Amino acid sequence: MIKQLIFDWGGTIMIDYAFQGPMYLWEKVDWVPGAKSSLIKLSAQYPLCIATNAPHSGTEEMIKALDLIGAKDYFKKYFSSKELGCGKPDPRFFLAISEKLNVTPEDCVMIGDRYNKDIAGAKSAGMHTVFYNDKKEPGPFEHADIVIEDMGELVEAITSLEDGE
Repeated sequence: MIKQLIFDWGGTIMIDYAFQGPMYLWEKVDWVPGAKSSLIKLSAQYPLCIATNAPHSGTEEMIKALDLIGAKDYFKKYFSSKELGCGKPDPRFFLAISEKLNVTPEDCVMIGDRYNKDIAGAKSAGMHTVFYNDKKEPGPFEHADIVIEDMGELVEAITSLEDGE
């Protein structure tokens, strides 16, 4: 049973324009297309959290950036590699999050746009995974339970994972 959805931040929820410095100070910030509608639906059914490896942002800076687009209220918890003391793809990053959320890794789904960092790391920690492959990278993606190319497909992907358990 899925008890927690964990989202990567840059490139999965907010577009990563690759500007310098913390995202909340960027001249332009936007939703990843389809992310908002998926969060609206999923947050009514699951607790959502967000986890980042962003080198320029800790948890507070991430929350400020999410607030700029109205996204912070969809998430119950926020995690950054700066505060956790380890980063993606290290399985300890994902295990620390599941421990802080008081759920087993098997009860979590990690959603992210970086296969090696978000998906392979989460899978090695025992989590379910959804790879957001908007760049249409060639596979295979053996560590991804589901691959989507549009964040608007996420609700269906999560439903499919629930049905497959």
